[in-house]
Amino acid sequence: MPAKHQSGLGRGLGELFQRTDIDDESTRDKALPPEIDHAGPSAPLEDGSYFQLIPVSQIRPNPKQPRTVFDEDALNELVESIKEVGVLQPIVVRKVNQDQYELIMGERRWRASTEAGMETVPAIVRGTEDGNLLRDALLENLHRAQLNPLEEAAAYQQMLSDFGCTQEELAVKIKRSRPQISNTIRLLRLPAPVQRRVAAGVLSAGHARALLMIEDPVAQEQLAQRIVAEGLSVRATEEIVALQDGSTAKKKRERTPKEPSPRALELSSSLSDHFDTRVKVDIGRNRGKITIEFATEDDLERILNIVNGQ
Repeated sequence: MPAKHQSGLGRGLGELFQRTDIDDESTRDKALPPEIDHAGPSAPLEDGSYFQLIPVSQIRPNPKQPRTVFDEDALNELVESIKEVGVLQPIVVRKVNQDQYELIMGERRWRASTEAGMETVPAIVRGTEDGNLLRDALLENLHRAQLNPLEEAAAYQQMLSDFGCTQEELAVKIKRSRPQISNTIRLLRLPAPVQRRVAAGVLSAGHARALLMIEDPVAQEQLAQRIVAEGLSVRATEEIVALQDGSTAKKKRERTPKEPSPRALELSSSLSDHFDTRVKVDIGRNRGKITIEFATEDDLERILNIVNGQ
């Protein structure tokens, strides 16, 4: 099996663990080159869990895993994503013997990493059988980690999916707002080339959020290239997106788009504040439309509770 480049993006939750072989604080806070980043075990958390890059050949699936069928198309999509940007969300394993590990969470990521030809996969080696201890330890450390926006999004998503956390629980634990968490997770919807630019710091989180307002992935990539080439600000990017949105609407309706009325803009702003998410109000001659965006099912449930006055 040919060796593949190990992306430096496989840090995510791994950055919650500090390397034991780096003592200088100014150096510790800086991202290490991909070829040496987390080459060995990290300093363990209080529950004994630690982060390490593990050879995929040393990992075996959990025989008690209830899930035996994996969607082939979804798995192939994950394989391509890993080839592009690496494994953003570490798997969780337990050590069986000196050079053998058993999967606890993340079998799709492990399978896809194997098919992608990755030699190693980022993993959290659990130091206890109590999954709640590991979850709580990671939650407590998350706000201290120096993650880029994409790694932060992957860490949030992993908490929600692997450890059964809600956005509200995560927000309380790491002292960040629920909308901030929700908006950060949305960055994972971006195409892989755009994600790479965000991870590298070429595009800011603000640029990325503006790009999310475009539905077409190809158009997202094209505008991302323009942002880098022309050094566009976030505000300029948002204006371009608004113009493109109007142009798309024109093609769909085959008529000249009109600017939103002051009343529509006022209502959009007011409702966005009320629901703590992006709301668009369209007022037509005979009818109107209100579009409320949400990130996850938890976010949708929160919005529905507000609508119902709960």
